[in-house]
Order: sequence, then structure tokens, then C-alpha cells
Amino acid sequence: MKTISKLLLAAALVAPAATVATTASAQVNGVAVADPQGAIAGSRAWTAARQQIETTYKAQLDQAETRRAAIGRELEPLVQAFQTARSAPNANQAALRTQAESIQAKQQAGEQELARLTQPAARAQSYAIEQIQARLGEAVQNAVRAKNVSLLVSPQAVLFMQPTADITSAVTAELDKLVPTVSITPPANWQPGQQGQQQGAAPAATAPAAAPAPARRQNSGR
Repeated sequence: MKTISKLLLAAALVAPAATVATTASAQVNGVAVADPQGAIAGSRAWTAARQQIETTYKAQLDQAETRRAAIGRELEPLVQAFQTARSAPNANQAALRTQAESIQAKQQAGEQELARLTQPAARAQSYAIEQIQARLGEAVQNAVRAKNVSLLVSPQAVLFMQPTADITSAVTAELDKLVPTVSITPPANWQPGQQGQQQGAAPAATAPAAAPAPARRQNSGR
């Protein structure tokens, strides 16, 4: 099963994956594929930031993983009892609803507890990723110019491609040039999405900006 830190990374990277493939999709000649999510995940800045976060917040992440496993053990017999009661002949529907509501309440309480435990790490990850994401549009433009690409699409839109058509690694290489390192310590007043909102107010002639990272749901994973 995925660790808490990987789950947080996955959640934090949801927004850029859906955006850049559509906003940065025209330059010179040829068709190529790029995965913005993979480009960020492969960057040196994110690799270093992830390692720092896993070290800095190890106690909280370990505690969250321990609690996640404990919550799963607590819920398992309740779910089994519900399934057994539901499969019984002439099952009491009112009693089943009560059981289901109780299980759902415990699940939600568990999710909220895990969110509190992982919030500092999630905030650091969102801040690190947002710094990389802020240069993603520029990295894509640099890569498509270097690769002589006129149309860039996301992997989800492709049924077949030659490996050479994937320029994700080229986007990552451009990110490494533009964003060699990032901080994992957000300013006291920082909120996820602030940087993206500021970019969104820029003139249309500027490099396309990636979508702002979502607020913690949260999350994934960088």
C-alpha cells in the first residue's frame, strides 16, 4: 500500500497534469507527447525537496502511517459485520443504515485525523511543487522549441506513439535549468494557489501558467 508521503504527492500533482498539455501545445513542427506531472516528479528540485520533507517531517509521517494502519484495523471488523448482516435473509434495513452511518463517521474521523497529522508535510510539499509548477509553462515552451514541436498533447490523449515522441524528459531537463532548487518552508502567510492566481492575472502574451496547486484535501507524491 502507498505510504502517506506518496499519497500526498499524488494529490499535490493532480492539478498540473491536466493543464499544461492543453495550454502549452503549439510551436514549430511535429507532434509530441509530454506528461507535466511526470516532468515535475522527475525534476531534481522536487527530488531534493521530497527527501528534505521526508526527513524534516518523518515523525509526523510515521505517526500518520501508524494511525492509518490502526484505523484500518478498527474498521475492518465493522465492515465485515455490516457485510454479514447485509447478506442475511430478511436483513433489517434500519439497522444496516445505522451500521453504515457509524462506519462512515469513523472513516471520516480517521481521514480528518490523518489530515491533521500530515498537514505540515502536505503544506511543505504544496509549496515546493508550486515553485516548480510556476516555471512549467516556460519549461514546456523551451522544450518544444528545442525539439521542433508544433503540437504537444497529453499521454491520455494518445492511442499509440513512438518512444521518441515523448519529450517529458526534455521538459524535466528544462525545469532543472529553470528551477534547480526550491524551498520547503512556506512563508507564514502563504496559501496554496497564491502564486498561480498571481500568474493568472498576467497579460495573455506571457508564458502560459500552470493551474494553481489545490488546497490540501487532501493529496500526494511531488
